[in-house]
Amino acid sequence: MGSLTPLLVIVVVIAIVYALTRKKRTQPLVRDVSRLARGSQSVDVVTETIEPEGGPFKEHHRRKVVRDARLLPKPGRRQRHRNRKKLFDAASAARRFSLTMRCKDRTLGVLAADSEQLERFGLPAWNTEQQLADSLALTLGQLRHFSMHRIAERTPHYVTFEVPKRSGGVRLIHAPKRRLKAVQRKLLALLVDKLPVHDAAHGFRHDRSIRTCAEPHVGKRVILKLDVKDFFPSLTFARIRGYFVAMGYGYDVSTTIACLCTESERQPVEVAGELLHVPVGPRRAPQGAPTSPGLSNAICHRLDRRLSGLARAHGFTYARYADDLTFSGDRTDLVGKLRARAVAVLRSEGFEPNTGKTRVMRKGGAQRVTGVTVNRVLGLSRGERRKLRAELHRAMHAPSLDTAEKRRLSGRIAYVRMLNPEQAAALLRKAAKLYG
Repeated sequence: MGSLTPLLVIVVVIAIVYALTRKKRTQPLVRDVSRLARGSQSVDVVTETIEPEGGPFKEHHRRKVVRDARLLPKPGRRQRHRNRKKLFDAASAARRFSLTMRCKDRTLGVLAADSEQLERFGLPAWNTEQQLADSLALTLGQLRHFSMHRIAERTPHYVTFEVPKRSGGVRLIHAPKRRLKAVQRKLLALLVDKLPVHDAAHGFRHDRSIRTCAEPHVGKRVILKLDVKDFFPSLTFARIRGYFVAMGYGYDVSTTIACLCTESERQPVEVAGELLHVPVGPRRAPQGAPTSPGLSNAICHRLDRRLSGLARAHGFTYARYADDLTFSGDRTDLVGKLRARAVAVLRSEGFEPNTGKTRVMRKGGAQRVTGVTVNRVLGLSRGERRKLRAELHRAMHAPSLDTAEKRRLSGRIAYVRMLNPEQAAALLRKAAKLYG
C-alpha cells in the first residue's frame, strides 16, 4: 500500500493539469491586427474568433470571422461611369482603341504633328493619313486595308514559318506578302532609313558589318557579352507608336505607321465552316518584315547612348550588333560592377537579358565577338584556318567537285578576306589551283 501512494499522487496531479488545460483552451482566442495600420491612418480592428466545440484544438475546427463593416466592398461602385460622355463614334473607337491598341490618355486622339520636330530630324512631313497614303502611292482605303487591326482575318498579310537556330530550337518568321512587303520597303526608304541611329549600333546598316563591330575589341584583356531575350518581340505596337509620336508625328499618322510595321501572332480557327485567323497576342515588330531591323536600331538609340556612357565611365568600349551587346576593356576588376549596371539599364529600357548567353571572356582563352576571333588580330582562329585548309586540300584531290561545293568554299574564302586579307592570302593561293 505504501508503494502505491506515490503513484496515486502522480495520477491525481496529471488529472488536475489536464482539467486546467482543457478549461483554458475552451476560451475563444482573439487576434488583434490593429497594429498593422501605418502612420496616421485610421485603425480598423479586425478580429478573428476561433470557437472550439470541445476537446483539443485541431486544424479542421470551424472558424467564425467577424469583420468591421467599413472594410467590406462598397456596393454600386460600378455604376459610377455609366453615363460618361462618348468622345469618339463607334467606328473611330473600334479603330483607335481595339484590344491591342488601347491608350489610357484619350486626349492623344487630337494630337497634331510637330513640324519643327520633323524638320529637325529630316523626316517627311505627314500631317494626315492622306499625305502618308499619297507618299506610299496608295489610296486611303488601301492604306487602311494594310494598317487595320482585325480581330478575325480571312486572309492574313503574313506567311508564318519556322527556321532552325544555330544554337538549337526554332525561330518563328513572319514574312509579309508581296503587296505589303512593297509598301514596307517604300516606308523603309522614305522614313525608317532616316531615323537617328547611335554610332554604337553595327547591325542592319549599310556602312557597318560584323567586322566593324568586332574590330574595337581586338587585343583587350576582358570582354563581356550580353544577349537580349526576345529582341524583336520586345518592340511592341505601343512602343513603336510612342516613338513616332515623340519624333513629331500626330496620333493618327503614328498609329497607322505602327500598324504597318507590326503584326500579332495569329491562330487559325474554324467558325461556321469558315477559316479565320485570330490574334493570340499583342502586335509586335515581326521578324521578317523589311522595316523591323531599322526600327530596332532607332528605338534602341537611347539604350545605346546610356550603355556607351556607362562603358566610358568604367574605361570600356561598347558595341551592339542586333541583340548582342559587347563590352571590352583592360580593367578585369570592374567586370562584375559593369555587368550589374548594364543589366539594370537594359531592364529600365524595356528589355530583358538572356542570362544563359552572358559570357565573360578573358585574354587567356578564346575571345569571340559576332563569331570573329579578336584575341590578337581580327580573323579566324588557328583551328578554323586549319579546318578550312583541310577542306580545300580534300577538294583539290577529289575526283569531281560539284558547283555548290565550289561556291561554298569560295564564300568561306571571301569571308576570311573581308575579315583579314593576310590570313586569306595563303588560302587564295591554294584556291587558285583548285579553280584553275
